[in-house]
Amino acid sequence: MRRYITLLLFIGLACCSDAGGSEKLETDILELLQGFNGDVGVYVRHLPSNTEVGVNENEIFPTASMIKVPILVKIFDKIEGGALTMDSVVIYKKASINYPWKGDDALARFNDGEDITISKLLTYMITFSDNHASLWLQDMAGGGVTINGWLKNKGFIHTRVNSRTPDREAEYEIYGWGQTTPREMAELLVLIREGRAVSPAASNDMYRHLTRIYWDDEALSQIPPTVQVASKQGAVSQSRSEVVLVNAPSGDYVFCIITKNQTDTRYDQDNEGFILIRNISKLLWQHFELH
Repeated sequence: MRRYITLLLFIGLACCSDAGGSEKLETDILELLQGFNGDVGVYVRHLPSNTEVGVNENEIFPTASMIKVPILVKIFDKIEGGALTMDSVVIYKKASINYPWKGDDALARFNDGEDITISKLLTYMITFSDNHASLWLQDMAGGGVTINGWLKNKGFIHTRVNSRTPDREAEYEIYGWGQTTPREMAELLVLIREGRAVSPAASNDMYRHLTRIYWDDEALSQIPPTVQVASKQGAVSQSRSEVVLVNAPSGDYVFCIITKNQTDTRYDQDNEGFILIRNISKLLWQHFELH
């Protein structure tokens, strides 16, 4: 059954220009959303002009692997506080992670007793989106309650870790591992980009991790490889998502695209959600850089 998309569109006040015509950008995004079989949320902000365009940007969606960004932030908060260091060595115990699905996870091939540094675990979590590494780091960060506390204190109302988090079982049934809105996930990347997540030094290190992404077939494929991009992707059966901050020549822009209730649950390259993410990423690059 096709679900109808509710559109909540606005234009933020530009501090210097409208970054090439926000009305046209609205129209072009709406055209790309026509006929999509599922629910979609989109948030775009051009940082120099503070121009914004949103479509269901405050609606809650599943994060899938995008929840690894808040985990990353809280680990660096622990490092800043002296509880961990990048060179801290931890010992792998399969039973403590308790995640039976191997998939492409390199950590799933570890034997009990093998060791690894926090620095390398972070690379596995962000660059390769390794779920075993992520669950391990979530635990070391203090668990979902601690991560959610940091998010709440920073003003993130809807972004939360649900998996393995007490009293969030109902949310887990709806959204899975984590939940967010397109606006909040995009603004979390802006917080890191601007050096306001934990500390300027920690933010710089986090940003470096987010620019080293192995999974670059969707939004990143539409941006020239010579342009630096920070991002994180996510996918579960009925949802596709990506948050991206582009260090574009004419000025940074950030966007987040999330779907839910997709009828197309395939993981093929021509999945309807993957196509939408590629098309919107291409549109934004052309709008901000080629207009």
